[in-house]
Amino acid sequence: MTMAAASLSGIRRFEMVVLLGALTAFAPLSIDMYLPALPALQQYFGSTEGEIQLTLASFFLGFALGQSLYGPVADRFGRKPPIYAGMCLYVISSTACALASSAHALIGFRLLQAIGACSGAVMSRAMVRDLFPVEETRRVYSALILVMGVSPLVAPLLGSYVLLWLGWKAIFLSVAAAGSLALVGVYFRVPETLPEPQPLSMGYIFKTYGDLLKDRFFLGSAMATGFSSGGMFAYIAGAPFVFINLFGMRPDRFAWLFGLNAAAVVIGAQVNGRVLHGHPPERLMRNAAIVQAIAGAIIMIAGFTRAGGMLGIAVPLFLYMSAIGFVFPNAVAIALANHGRIAGMASALLGTLQFSMAAIAVLVLGAINSTTALPMSAAICVCGFLGIVTHVTMLRPKSQAKEAITISI
Repeated sequence: MTMAAASLSGIRRFEMVVLLGALTAFAPLSIDMYLPALPALQQYFGSTEGEIQLTLASFFLGFALGQSLYGPVADRFGRKPPIYAGMCLYVISSTACALASSAHALIGFRLLQAIGACSGAVMSRAMVRDLFPVEETRRVYSALILVMGVSPLVAPLLGSYVLLWLGWKAIFLSVAAAGSLALVGVYFRVPETLPEPQPLSMGYIFKTYGDLLKDRFFLGSAMATGFSSGGMFAYIAGAPFVFINLFGMRPDRFAWLFGLNAAAVVIGAQVNGRVLHGHPPERLMRNAAIVQAIAGAIIMIAGFTRAGGMLGIAVPLFLYMSAIGFVFPNAVAIALANHGRIAGMASALLGTLQFSMAAIAVLVLGAINSTTALPMSAAICVCGFLGIVTHVTMLRPKSQAKEAITISI
């Protein structure tokens, strides 16, 4: 039975936010927990830095492409069946990653792992749109980031100690166990929320995706969060080599640094959730994009001149990451505001566009073999300025953006 939004209150509401936030956490968990092991994987497989970064790029690619597949199924058969299928695939492929005999095999298994993991992300965004009034969604998405933020805060540190004590294979077995627990939680505690089944035909799917791409605010929000994600994932892909290899930081200390930047995202999202009244979402996103562009420029200068050493890159990175906490919740709220009937497909396409852009950023970064911080710095800088361009060209005038939210309330 479909769960009515009115029935969500008190402890049950809190429980749903925690469960949905946990489902969205499998992407950062799968990425962040094995980051400290990237140099060790390079040594184990005898491969290049670029090859190992492809294990990240393939994950982003799978996460992008997989989401577009789940959307139509979710709008036709419900939110829970895709989660069951996706999390089963996640558990199997995570175990396969631990058994990989080469870097190329690991790249392929990571692709499948991502296709499984993205089911939770798509369904969580759609369920929030199913369960909560439009005017509350930004606050709920900010709360999901708080729950999801536990993963990047804890995962790198946990991964570094698992790596030191048990080796990199145990990291993938650990996330497989987490996926199994998620399956149990979804089965017993997550309700079905699909409001109205939609057709499942190729003609309908292509028409719906085409209509979404014609929506300027949907596409603009997707591109804004895509460029913001591109900079974030360029940092994720490049940071282990920059801070561990270039600056000589120990893996466990890198995990603390990574956790600090993850905390910046959580802090930004919680501040965003408390300044909603009187601040239209597009204005908050635009200000955050300006901060990211400025931070990206400083990182670029530090990477090129080596001014400030490690702190010259780490401090503006913290600013860039804190702005993400404003971009993501507002972008999702704007993108899905007028598409409640097809929230599954809208959520899927939003995620596909976002992670496609992130995958491109990491693929470009992985193709550049460099012993400096310049490739990572340049990628973050470019993504920051492209975010500004997106806001100027697609998310203005402000009155229309505000109207797009008001229409559906």
